[in-house]
Amino acid sequence: MRVCLLTALAAASVLQISAPPASGQWIDYKRPGIPRAADGKPDLTAPAPKTADGKPDLSGIWQTNSGGYGLNIATDMKAEDIQPWARKVYEQRQESLSKDHPAYRCLPEMGPMISLGMYKILETPGTIAFLAEGEFRQVLTDGRPLPTDPNPAWQGYSVGHWEGDTLVIESAGFNDQTWLDFSGHPHSEALRITERFHRRDFGHMDVKMTFDDPETYTRPWTIAMDADLTPDTELLEYVCNENERDVQHIVVTEEDRKKLHNRVTVPAAVLAKYTGVYQPVDHEGRPIDKDGKPVKDGAKPETFSVLLDGESLAIQIGSGGGKLPLTTESESRFSVAGQPVEFVKNDQGAVTGLILHIVEGDQKAVRQGNLP
Repeated sequence: MRVCLLTALAAASVLQISAPPASGQWIDYKRPGIPRAADGKPDLTAPAPKTADGKPDLSGIWQTNSGGYGLNIATDMKAEDIQPWARKVYEQRQESLSKDHPAYRCLPEMGPMISLGMYKILETPGTIAFLAEGEFRQVLTDGRPLPTDPNPAWQGYSVGHWEGDTLVIESAGFNDQTWLDFSGHPHSEALRITERFHRRDFGHMDVKMTFDDPETYTRPWTIAMDADLTPDTELLEYVCNENERDVQHIVVTEEDRKKLHNRVTVPAAVLAKYTGVYQPVDHEGRPIDKDGKPVKDGAKPETFSVLLDGESLAIQIGSGGGKLPLTTESESRFSVAGQPVEFVKNDQGAVTGLILHIVEGDQKAVRQGNLP
């Protein structure tokens, strides 16, 4: 299975590289109730639909552009914002390359984290359901408060209410066995998460998540993302049942540990040469869209940015979502989530593009110019 570069980069923030949404089931079936342009394509800028009581109807399949937040939910935090015990746990998980992540043992994800990927929202009176491939959560909107002394659960407990056109979800009662991200940031049973969903129009939604866990972090913090509606498709089945057999084969070598501890520092002036706006292309050099297909009909090609983030580089996909850090291995060698990244230069030494080397095949992007 071949995936496009943007899909591969987005998947670097989760546990596996998956196919683009267009590979879902019933892809030729045009779902009723979706506004369409003259050519039959969904009009994602049409007004947001309403329910019978006048509230925004969030129903549909959504893909949140979470960027690097799935890899590092605390990418916007400073070292001193993390309690010493939590930083120690995080560093230990980094040392083992996250091989003890609960997902490797088919353990559940905490409910709110479904919102970082692809999910289907179903609205009914009193309950809103979030369905993901292999996961689900329910949000009770019948006016009840959160339980005062809940039995800690994997997904926690969620209640919701409306503030104008924004759905506000409050969640608590989590056990402390889940991780906040793939990198290994921990949390305690005191964690509370507040989510805000605002559907701007038919195909676009703003998503914000606020994390508050005073036993683990010195302050609350909020991440902001955007989500796109994925029309005319359906979720695929995903079953996690025997992945625990893989964990024994994940071996952390001494060379891996050296890469973690022997951080390479490259002058900012050198790193700045790699920054810019990049456009993914196919094997023939044609601009492609987010599904890996050649851009046509005057559509705008997908792009992403490579930027300086402190003393290293990072990739930013779209306007929302966390940054994907690029690990600096030398002045010319980098990696993202363990995948090699090679910058391409011309005979004059100017950077003209990059190549992401993954098992499914090299993914290329052409440098379009400087950052705005």
